[in-house]
Amino acid sequence: MNNKLLRVGTTYIPVTNVERSAEWYLNKLGAELSYKDEDKAILNLANQSFFLVKSSERQNSNFVDVYGEERFSLTFEVDGLESLQVLHEELIESEVRTQEIENRGHAGRNFVFYDLDGNKFDVWSELSLAFKEKYLEGNWN
Repeated sequence: MNNKLLRVGTTYIPVTNVERSAEWYLNKLGAELSYKDEDKAILNLANQSFFLVKSSERQNSNFVDVYGEERFSLTFEVDGLESLQVLHEELIESEVRTQEIENRGHAGRNFVFYDLDGNKFDVWSELSLAFKEKYLEGNWN
């Protein structure tokens, strides 16, 4: 038996209005709705389940690092710089709060965007090699 953690299955995101947030994720990010009630919505996005959980005002998934900088807790990956640039433009055109594409001194480029409740997300232009090999190059086993 392999006792290693193999993948992240679910991410929980605090939102103040489940209905409004679910619609935002569906329309702006292309998520698929699996379930929704007044307290939560379950979405499929980026090969993962996301639970939008009704939370208090001013509650989000961001945190402040030791230098006082607000940080995101999640990075999405896209396949290459061109995909990153296209997604960046699409989010801007969809009136999603989006920061500029930046060079952080490592492979690829990144940008940050926010949902309706100020949850901060990162996007990176580099797909992990294991994901690319398994899902994009046809090795489905």
